[in-house]
Amino acid sequence: MKQRRLISFDWALKRLLRSKANFEILEGFLSELLKEDLRIQEILESEGNKDDRLDKYNRVDIKVKNMRGELILIELQYQREWDYLQRLLYGTAKAITEHINEHEPYSSILKVISVNIMYFDLGQGADYVYKGTTTFKGLHTNDELTLSEGQKALFHRNSVPELFPEYYLIKVNRFNDVARDSLDEWIYFLKNEEIREGSTARGLVKAKEQLDILKLSEPERRAYERYKDDLHHQASLVQSNYGLGKLEGREEGWKEGREEGREEGREEGRKEGEQMGEKKGEAKILLRLLQRRFGPVPEWVEKKIIQAESSALEVWSLKIFDAQSLDDVFSHQG
Repeated sequence: MKQRRLISFDWALKRLLRSKANFEILEGFLSELLKEDLRIQEILESEGNKDDRLDKYNRVDIKVKNMRGELILIELQYQREWDYLQRLLYGTAKAITEHINEHEPYSSILKVISVNIMYFDLGQGADYVYKGTTTFKGLHTNDELTLSEGQKALFHRNSVPELFPEYYLIKVNRFNDVARDSLDEWIYFLKNEEIREGSTARGLVKAKEQLDILKLSEPERRAYERYKDDLHHQASLVQSNYGLGKLEGREEGWKEGREEGREEGREEGRKEGEQMGEKKGEAKILLRLLQRRFGPVPEWVEKKIIQAESSALEVWSLKIFDAQSLDDVFSHQG
């Protein structure tokens, strides 16, 4: 039987999971990821919580404080960012400095856990979940630096990595939809917005109940439908802008070709110039749309577009808003 359509996790973070009544859902996800019995103390406000029809393309983050006083930053990212790893570093550093007063000792610095749900491929690696920690190794002995008993008592921690930020990277698009454990059941939901029958991961049962679109109030349902339908609206704009670009390019090319034809006295010059101008207009509008969807584009993309035929440019333009990354736009194309 087909699963019920559920609210996407980014929308849930912004509208539903911030309620204490729904902490169980978020606690379930974090517990499965961190492999511990996590309990949320409070949800802290974050400047990244935007509320706009286009914020599917923006980051959605939520700052959680658990019962141990640790800060957990949860961020969803749809756009590819080449410097995303540096942004994680900045985010954790900012959280640390925001939550310590000038008169407090360094031992009061809070532990920060950065959880990143990404719908694009970051770096090179075969896995779809990565964890990053900080350790210190001896250059001569290769032993790992550990805490003294006094430091353990002071910090209430047992190891050096527990003092430093932890990073979790979930590359949703790399998941192959085969759930091998309870965390995979959550990742399946993040990718497909549905929960398979028989899922046992903590928090998913309540998620299936609370994130049912049919249980939304009428105003919320309309807002959610607008939120999701905006992708189709953007796709329509692509087609319109692409067509406009072709017309503009054709007119520009016709003028260039006419001038060239006058100088050389050949009809072929006019036709060739018109074709080149049309392709130039198509490439220009495609680059503009890619920049709007994914941000600054790398050099290899510009070269690929400049060298492509008009037929390829049209195919790529229609794939922009279904794709989760630049690689998706150009996949299986020449």
